[in-house]
Amino acid sequence: MQNSLNLEGVEQQPLREYTEKAYLDYSMYVILDRALPQIGDGLKPVQRRIIYAMSELGLSAGSKPKKSARTVGDVIGKFHPHGDSACYEAMVLMAQGFSYRYPVIDGQGNWGSTDDPKSFAAMRYTESRLTPYAKCLLQELGLGTVDWVPNFDGMLNEPVVLPARLPNLLLNGTTGIAVGLSTDVPPHNLNEVASALVHLIDNPKATVAALMKHIKGPDFPTGGELVSPRTDVKQIYATGIGTLRLRAAYKIENSDIVITSLPHQVSGSKVLEQVAAQMRAKKLPQVDDLRDESDHEDPIRLVISKKRGIDVEELMSHLFSTTSLERTVRVNMNVIGLDGRPRLFNLVGMLVEWVKFRRETVKRRLKHRLQIVLDRLHTLDGLLVAYLNIDEVIKIIRSEDAPKPALMKRFKLSDMQAEAILNLRLRNLAKLEEMKIKGEQEELNEERDHLEKTLKSATRLKTLIKNEILEDAGTYGDKRRTAIVERDAAQALDETQLVASEPVTVVLSQRGYARAAKGHDIDAIALSYKSGDGFLAAAQGRSNQLAMFIDSTGRVYSVMAHTLPSARGQGEPLSSRFKPPDGAEFCGTMIGDNDQKYLLASDAGYGFVATLEDLVSRNKAGKAILRVPPGGKAVVPAPVPKDSECLIAAVSSIGRLLMFEMDELPELAKGKGNKLLNIPGKKYQSGEEKLVAAAVVPEDGDLQVLSGQRVMTIKWDDSEPYYGERALRGGLLPRGWRSVDRIIGIPPE
Repeated sequence: MQNSLNLEGVEQQPLREYTEKAYLDYSMYVILDRALPQIGDGLKPVQRRIIYAMSELGLSAGSKPKKSARTVGDVIGKFHPHGDSACYEAMVLMAQGFSYRYPVIDGQGNWGSTDDPKSFAAMRYTESRLTPYAKCLLQELGLGTVDWVPNFDGMLNEPVVLPARLPNLLLNGTTGIAVGLSTDVPPHNLNEVASALVHLIDNPKATVAALMKHIKGPDFPTGGELVSPRTDVKQIYATGIGTLRLRAAYKIENSDIVITSLPHQVSGSKVLEQVAAQMRAKKLPQVDDLRDESDHEDPIRLVISKKRGIDVEELMSHLFSTTSLERTVRVNMNVIGLDGRPRLFNLVGMLVEWVKFRRETVKRRLKHRLQIVLDRLHTLDGLLVAYLNIDEVIKIIRSEDAPKPALMKRFKLSDMQAEAILNLRLRNLAKLEEMKIKGEQEELNEERDHLEKTLKSATRLKTLIKNEILEDAGTYGDKRRTAIVERDAAQALDETQLVASEPVTVVLSQRGYARAAKGHDIDAIALSYKSGDGFLAAAQGRSNQLAMFIDSTGRVYSVMAHTLPSARGQGEPLSSRFKPPDGAEFCGTMIGDNDQKYLLASDAGYGFVATLEDLVSRNKAGKAILRVPPGGKAVVPAPVPKDSECLIAAVSSIGRLLMFEMDELPELAKGKGNKLLNIPGKKYQSGEEKLVAAAVVPEDGDLQVLSGQRVMTIKWDDSEPYYGERALRGGLLPRGWRSVDRIIGIPPE
């Protein structure tokens, strides 16, 4: 028999409602108690607990440091029941001078480095204490300035917030990721923030522009340069969100580039690796050597030795663009406000909110002190009564079983006054002089009057707050580290500028294998080819130029010449680099400067002159340039010599050669072109006469006609039998030379 489930007394709730509430509870915990800082002291709970626990351990700036494990043990045992490693990492972050603009913890031992911030030693090896700066967070803690709450087990109390005398959140910044919220507040310079606070206290309606006269921008602990335009910085301060561009700072020493500071959270070793990788890939020929000369005196000193005659600004602009020497920093000022709710603050809102916090803190401190003064004055009044009636007081104490009520009734004393009289030691009776009591009363009365006036006067309170801010700024402030310089966006050098310019000969085989041989005195036909393959075309250029290839459909593809395999091998198939149409074959190659011209033609007898700049395509599928009829194909392109009168030579499959003036052929970026040689027939069909090859012959040059292993040379002066206007039939070559493989224009010697 199946037992039925008894749900009596069990609360039932829809799963949707339960999961929604559970997730919201979790997210609020993460937002409020873990990831986001409180605007008052700028600390997350774990950071606040670490600082408070260290103060309770007596680890002030002037004390002897203790093992970090001792602090971590106190923190997780008394206030923060979480993992010790996470707690120690939070502690390490506050001790790293390259992470915190104003470190709160003074660490001894290995606390990590800029190259590897997480390379710190275990907490059992390191020692720590608070820095002098921590005093501005803690010194008013016992003066009634903050609320206290029970710790996680209710055995101890801990402060809800530390009574910071300075806006630590803006000074040290913070990062955090919560549920649905994140925060990224950059650090700032103390002197600038203090100046802005004083201005804001005097001018409560100050604008972002007015405050930016004091706060120039974020100030990162590792220095560097803030290169974002001022308008961008102003927009970030106005909205509380945006991105900043940070850049390394450098100087020139003996023609070497010396990097002296890096952007925040950038590793010097990582930068060196990035530059070295470009050097190994032969993409940085401008650099000769790279070395790290960093030491204790110069924490960041990366030396880049450049080649002679290299433009420094151009090289550094490239490095800024391609390495971590320049990075963007996100700004997102989500903070928990005084009302306990997270929201996005802009610069004005954040400072106004902190001034409210500081004003309330100072008021509580003054009220606390005023109460102490009033209590002491009240006690002194009672002691004065005892002095004036010392014999009677002693008699009552000796004779009465309950002297306190008797004293209170006889002299109209309060409980506090009677308790103070009863707590007097006999030896203090001799010191209980009327003048001393009255002297202390006068001093306390003056202090009471001053405190009351300050609390009642908004002007006095403002002046006190301003003076304390300026006093702390004078104690802990320092010079700005991050220079603010508006610079143009970094521009990476063109790939052609990053490769050594060496003469190369690009060789294409009949089966579409390509390679690049060093030099121009290469016998491309004599190179080794795969079985069944052979030479098709070659072009001469430089290693830092684009090598272009045209397929049988008229599409052109391009690749950097230096990336082609060397001529020691048999090349690699272009089909592995590009994606030509099905059935297409590679028919020729081109290389040269952007303004270099080539003659493009199809075997249908049409062609035009094109500039290489118009043919460039980074697309693997190439770029359609020459329109080829169905069933036809492109012929090997021919280079056009610069600054020379030229003849265009075109030869057909039956040996008809026509040479005409180059001016008769148009220059196009793409298309079918004009008729070079008159080939009979209205329709293009296989088996008919076709254009075999075309060449460009410079003035006073020669035309070489190659047929098998034989070569015939037609000199410029002997070209009359074949000379005519464009689109004519041309003249027949001599018998035995009518089966032409290719023709080549040879410049004059």
